[in-house]
Amino acid sequence: MLIVNIGQLVTPTGNKACCGKTMSQLQILENAFVKIVNGKIIGVDQMRALVRPRDEEIFDAHHGVAIPGLVDPHTHAAFIGAREEEYLARCRGEKYGKGILTSVEKVRKSSEDEIFQHSKSFLLAMMRQGSTTVEIKSGYGLNTESELKLLKVIKKFQQELPIEIVSTFCGAHAVPADKKKSDYISEIIGEMIPQVKKLKLAEYCDVFTEKGFFSIDESREILRAAQGAGFKLKIHADELSPLGGSELAAELSATSADHLLHISARGIKKMKKAGTVPVLLPGTAFSLNAEYAPAREMIEAELPVALGTDFNPGTCLIHSMSFIIALAVRKMRMTIEESLTAATLNAAAALDRADQLGSLEVGKKGDVVILALDNYRQIPYFMGHDFVRTVVKSGQVIYDKQERNEVRRK
Repeated sequence: MLIVNIGQLVTPTGNKACCGKTMSQLQILENAFVKIVNGKIIGVDQMRALVRPRDEEIFDAHHGVAIPGLVDPHTHAAFIGAREEEYLARCRGEKYGKGILTSVEKVRKSSEDEIFQHSKSFLLAMMRQGSTTVEIKSGYGLNTESELKLLKVIKKFQQELPIEIVSTFCGAHAVPADKKKSDYISEIIGEMIPQVKKLKLAEYCDVFTEKGFFSIDESREILRAAQGAGFKLKIHADELSPLGGSELAAELSATSADHLLHISARGIKKMKKAGTVPVLLPGTAFSLNAEYAPAREMIEAELPVALGTDFNPGTCLIHSMSFIIALAVRKMRMTIEESLTAATLNAAAALDRADQLGSLEVGKKGDVVILALDNYRQIPYFMGHDFVRTVVKSGQVIYDKQERNEVRRK
């Protein structure tokens, strides 16, 4: 595939996450092309350098802006049902009910196919908004049967959707109402982790480390068991209070620590030393009307900040990474350059895929998004606008706005 007549090509560079000032260092080419063969990029340059071979599939970008496929490293996109009354109550400052346990009840009563069909529509919408790689966590089952059900739905997404799906086991998302916490932790360690591993249903294990959920010691016990079984680690850390989840993530060499609204200076220092990627989720702060994570402090400390949506049915129904970029610029004082890097290359690093995804460079997967904009700096300016024109995954057009063409894997 040869994508030609790109008005402006914008990309971070490298095979690892960018830190500090390098987050703002983008490669920008005017009037460019991208050549993709067998799903991988083999050429990126200006049109004047292009020698067109015969019989090559050519796609005209019509002078749009090309960026790498957006990477969403934190979602809870496998669920069923809606929680609008909870959201509206929270907007009025009222107590909003059972939270996560509301979704647990619905998941337990639903079949795999019902959950798949419900969630698929959201994932296709994410694709149409430029996300070519999406992480999905379980966590709305909270017993062995229902957690495996959700992970099997995620596996079906991996097999049937044209975007790349990364699976995370998050049985330690909350404590079910029908069990003591100690008994539930025993089930996670003794039943869930071995079965998830045996069935090869997840790459990562995640724990919600927070007051009222899982303590530091409880989280450490679960995560060490998962690590011993061969899972890579993620942690919901320091979202509601400075409990020390970021320090635990560093201690266990977790790939990422996510949320971090209340991260401490010590946590920042520890994560930097450990190489743990901070994944910031401004959509959740926006939806909860809460403080935002201290992005500037992290960037100035040379942490490789990444961005994600935290798309879920309760605390954040936002699933557009371009909207998240705009929030990062507007609410977290990140530059557009930093935010674009955070939503592509650094987000890929939060999934251990920076060597494959997140930039438009030779050797990377041919994941390209064409925007109907004049330049990349308009991304946050047109917050909420439908400006994604074309989405390419591994050299295949999986969405084209003009044609309304959504292509599934064969």
